[in-house]
Amino acid sequence: MRSMWKGSVSFGLVTIPIQLYAATENKNVSLRQVHESDGGRIQYKRFCSVEGVEVPYSEIVKGYETDDGEMVVLTDADLQGLPLSSSNTIDVLEFVPLESIDPLHYDRHYYLEPQKAAVKPYVLLRDALHKSGQVAIAKVALRQRETLALVRVHADVLVMTTMLWPDEVRKPDFAFLREETPQVRSQELSMAGSLIDSMSEPLFDPGKYTDQYREALEAVIEEKIRGGKGTVKPPTRAAKSDVVDLMAALEASVSEAKKTRKPAARKTPAKRSSSSSSRRPRAS
Repeated sequence: MRSMWKGSVSFGLVTIPIQLYAATENKNVSLRQVHESDGGRIQYKRFCSVEGVEVPYSEIVKGYETDDGEMVVLTDADLQGLPLSSSNTIDVLEFVPLESIDPLHYDRHYYLEPQKAAVKPYVLLRDALHKSGQVAIAKVALRQRETLALVRVHADVLVMTTMLWPDEVRKPDFAFLREETPQVRSQELSMAGSLIDSMSEPLFDPGKYTDQYREALEAVIEEKIRGGKGTVKPPTRAAKSDVVDLMAALEASVSEAKKTRKPAARKTPAKRSSSSSSRRPRAS
């Protein structure tokens, strides 16, 4: 794994230098949009809708669109003045039971690795958290955005999970919640309970489950590769088309050069005829 962030965990008066690693990875098969006839990639340009021109990255800034359609342009200088907590500190605020946090608030997960000189305080916080049965609530700034986070122990490693702010979690507002609740008979409830019991396991074992769609898609791709069907090499074709364009330009240049030299070729016989006439006997 490659570290994506370096900083420290601030735990009271204790500072623990750490490195941050993404704890999860997306295993989806990456598919690109391509031209069906030749497999060429479909590319998108950064296009200004006002001027109708392509815009380089150096001229792109952030903007906020108001309700009436006006655009508030925000420069890097505007964003630098915002009150962000230290971008290198995971600041522990309090400790709470894990059960008191609804998983709906969870966002992304990261492993925390101690730097060489910080193994002892790292182990101290890890073991203290494990013994207490609590998790740490912290604030951290990642990618220029401040977020809540919880720090807990998983497989003898501290794991940080970023969390959504309370106003980012939508409240369910469905019509059936405002209607009269249908009556469920005791026999139906008992039958549902029996079904749950029959399908219950003592622990969750994620190893029992696989992504069948991904496996099937990978099999289709592998079969096409082995059979040589439906595979193209867009980069090679693009190179050939460049060569063809270059050859066409060269041929046109040669043709044009020949046209410009034709008059000179015609003048040569004329000079020869004049010289031959000058050599005629004067008696004629």
